[in-house]
Amino acid sequence: MIRVNLLPHREMKRAAQQRSFVVAAVAMIALGAGVIFLVHGVLASRIEGQKARNKFLDEQIASLDKQIEDIRRLREQTQQLLARKRVVETLQSNRAEVVQLFDQIARQLPDGVYLRNLKQTGTKVNIVGLAQSNARVSTLLRNLESSPWLDNATLVEIKAATVSGQRLNEFILNVDISRHRADAAAAPGSSAGTPPRAPGAEPAKK
Repeated sequence: MIRVNLLPHREMKRAAQQRSFVVAAVAMIALGAGVIFLVHGVLASRIEGQKARNKFLDEQIASLDKQIEDIRRLREQTQQLLARKRVVETLQSNRAEVVQLFDQIARQLPDGVYLRNLKQTGTKVNIVGLAQSNARVSTLLRNLESSPWLDNATLVEIKAATVSGQRLNEFILNVDISRHRADAAAAPGSSAGTPPRAPGAEPAKK
């Protein structure tokens, strides 16, 4: 019987399988390394892109913060300028207000009424005077109420008094300066600024 030794053939086959396994393993490792490198590159690129966007957003936010601060400063300056403008307008208005007050008092003062003292505190005006009769005081109150520049004429006190041997009535009254009515009277085309009563238009002296 002829005997065949298959051991070298098996050794060669086993060696070929080992080589194939090593080649496959090396290929898998290389493929895995390539995939890892590719994924790392993509992620790194995205991270860099996100960092760039974050930096851009930070710069824009800083720019907006600066603009907001500038706007806030401008608003403060505007408010200060408006406050100064209101103060100047108030001073100018008050300056004209005194002239208007004396003008209206003179216009609305009936015959037989004489003023002794006039004091303004804000929009309140206190008037002390003498009248030949109570009716003259009533006429003065009505005249002051009808004035477009004055309002809320109120009699505080009236009493008999003797001045230079003449019996008169001493009175104290308060009246308000009506600024909103004065503004309406000063408007173009308004007839409210016309004196409603000529001086001395009071009832006949009693």
